[in-house]
Amino acid sequence: MNKAKAEYGNESISSLKGADRVRKRPGVIFGSDGLEGCEHAVFEILSNSIDEAREGHGSEITVTRYGDGSIEVADLGRGIPIEWNEGEQRYNWELVFCELYAGGKYKNNEGENYEFSLGLNGLGTCATQYASEYMDAIVVRDGFEYSLHFEKGENKTAAKEGFLKKPANVRRTGTRIRWRPDLEVFTDINIPLEYFRDTLKRQAVVNNKLKFVLRDQQGGKFETEEFCYQNGIVDYVTEIAGENPLTSVQFLEAERRGRDRDDKPEYKAKLSCAFCFSPAVSRTEYYHNSSWLEHGGAPDKAVRSAFVSAIDGYLKQIGKYQKNESKISFQDVFDSLVLVTNCFSTYTSYENQTKKSITNKFIQEAMTDFLKQGLEVYFIENKAEADKIAEQILINKRSREQAEKARLNIKKKLSGNLDVANRVQKFVDCRTKDASRRELYIVEGDSALGSVKQGRDAEFQAIMPVRGKILNCLKADYDKIFKNDIITDLLKVLGCGVEVKTKASKDMSAFDLGSLRWHKVIICTDADVDGFQIRTLILTMLYRLTPTLIEQGYVYIAESPLYEIECKGKSYFAFDETEKAAILQKLAGKKVLIQRSKGLGENEAEMMWETTMNPATRRLIRVEPEEAKATSDMFDLLLGDNLAGRKEYIAENGHEYLDLADIS
Repeated sequence: MNKAKAEYGNESISSLKGADRVRKRPGVIFGSDGLEGCEHAVFEILSNSIDEAREGHGSEITVTRYGDGSIEVADLGRGIPIEWNEGEQRYNWELVFCELYAGGKYKNNEGENYEFSLGLNGLGTCATQYASEYMDAIVVRDGFEYSLHFEKGENKTAAKEGFLKKPANVRRTGTRIRWRPDLEVFTDINIPLEYFRDTLKRQAVVNNKLKFVLRDQQGGKFETEEFCYQNGIVDYVTEIAGENPLTSVQFLEAERRGRDRDDKPEYKAKLSCAFCFSPAVSRTEYYHNSSWLEHGGAPDKAVRSAFVSAIDGYLKQIGKYQKNESKISFQDVFDSLVLVTNCFSTYTSYENQTKKSITNKFIQEAMTDFLKQGLEVYFIENKAEADKIAEQILINKRSREQAEKARLNIKKKLSGNLDVANRVQKFVDCRTKDASRRELYIVEGDSALGSVKQGRDAEFQAIMPVRGKILNCLKADYDKIFKNDIITDLLKVLGCGVEVKTKASKDMSAFDLGSLRWHKVIICTDADVDGFQIRTLILTMLYRLTPTLIEQGYVYIAESPLYEIECKGKSYFAFDETEKAAILQKLAGKKVLIQRSKGLGENEAEMMWETTMNPATRRLIRVEPEEAKATSDMFDLLLGDNLAGRKEYIAENGHEYLDLADIS
C-alpha cells in the first residue's frame, strides 16, 4: 500500500536551528560529509591556533591524534575569551562555540586583532563543536583556567555560567581543545596519520620558526614528530629541488595596498615567493594566510602570466627563438620550475569555506607585477643562471612540440576525416550523419562487399571490406601495426583513434570515444574456418588497440545461417544443427531441399537483408570484454609463441577438429 504524499503548503517550509544547521548539512560548511569534511574540521581548529601564533602569541602548537579517534589541538596563545561580553549581552563562550558567524576577526582590515588571518568567517570552531560527539575546551588566561564540555552541539558543563573557572596553577596562557568527530555527522572519521603529517608540514613551511608537534597514540605510548622550517619557503624549495638544481633558490617579497574594485575598501597584501629551476623536478604550491590553495586561483594565474612574460621577453632579448618559432607556454616553464608562494592579506575572497582557492583581483594583479619586476632584476643580475633557464625552457618547449606533432600525426593518420583526399579504398559509407544510428559492417573480401552492399539499408548501414587476413596484433609491435594498410584504413573508418597503454608509445595514443562514428561495429564473416579466423584477428586488433569499444558494448558479431531449407517456395534458415533439426521436424512429411549456406559473397541481397542486416530479424552477438579476452588468449595459444602450450592443446583437443581438416 502506497503512503499518501503530504500536501505541499504553508506549513511545509521549515528552517534548521542550532546544531542541526551543521549536523544535518555538514557539507555546506566543511565541503563534504565524508572524510575530507572531517579533515577540514581539524584544520578549522588548527587555524585559530596558527592565527594566534602569527600575531606573536606562542611559538609552538601541539596536535595529538588519540587512539579512540579523538583529536586535540593545544597552543600557547592568549586563550579564547570566555566570560561575559557586554556589547553582545552574551557570554563569549556562546559566541565562539555555539554561534555561527561570530568571532574576533571581522575587523582585521581596520587594524584590530588578527591582521592576517586564516579564519575569517567565524564558522570553524562552532561548526566543529556542532559536528562532534563531544568537545572539551580548556582555556588559560587572565590568571584563571576555564573548562567547558559539549556533547552533540550542547553545553553539558555543570555550571550555570556554562563554564567552570578556577585559578590557574601555571603562568603560561593558551587554549587546548579536544574533540571526537561524530559518526552521525560524517560518514568516516578515521583520519589517517598522513593527513596530520602533511598538514602540519605545510603549516610549518609557511609559518617560519613556528614549531608544530604531532603526537600519535600507539597503545599506551605517543610517537612524536616535529615540523619547523627556520627559513620557511626558502628551505622548503631547497628541499624539493634536491641536490642538483639548475639554479640557486631565489626569494622575492613585497608589500602592496590596493582594492579589488573602485567601490571596495583598500586592503594590504604581503607577497613572497621562493623559486628555482630544476632539470628533473617540477612543483608549484600556493599559500594564502597559511591556507594551502590546492586549486590556486589568483596566485596561480599571476605566476603563469609573470613567468611566461618574463622568460619570453628574455628569450627575445638574447635572440634564442628560431625564425617564425612560436612563443613558450607555461607548461614549458612548469616542467622545470620549483616554486612556492606565501602571501597574506587583510581581506581575502576565498572561493568557498574550504579555502582551496582565492579570487581577489587586486592580489592577482599585484602578484603579477611583483613577480615580473623580480624576475627582470634576477635575470639582469644573474645572467649565467638566466641563460641556463632560457636554454632549459626551450628544450622543454621543443620536446613538447615534437611530441605533440607526433601525436597529431598519428591521430590524423588513424582518425582523419574521410574526405576525398583521405579516402579509404572500397569503403562504402551510409547517408545519415547521426552517429547514434550509424552501423559499420566489417566484411570479408570484395565478394562479400557486393552482396552486403545490395542487401543493406544505405540510410544507416556502411560497409568496410577487409582485404585478406589482417595482421596478428598480438605478436606485432606498434611500428609494424601502424604501417599495415588494412589496420590503418579500419582505424580511419572507426574515427576514434587508438589506446596504447605503454610508455614507449604514449605519444601515439589519440583515443577519443566521442569521435567514434558508429553506434554499432559489426564483424560479419563467412561461417567457415577462414571466416572464423578473420573474425578472431579483427577482434584481437580491437581488443589490443581500442579495448574501450568492447568494454562499452559497441562491438558485435553478425551470425550468418549454416543452412537454407526450402519447402513449397518458402525458405527457412538454420543457424546451427539444433535449429536445423527443429525445422526439419516441423516440416516432417513434406518435400524439402536442404542447402549448406554459401559464403556471404554468394548470398542473394534479399537473403542478406533478412538473415544478417535487418534489425528486426538479424542475430547479433554483443562481444563482452571477458569473451574478447578469452578469444585473445586462445588466439595467442594457437598462433603465438607458446609452442609447448600449442602442442599440448592439439594433443588434447585435436580430434574435435578432424572434420574441418583438409587431409585429402
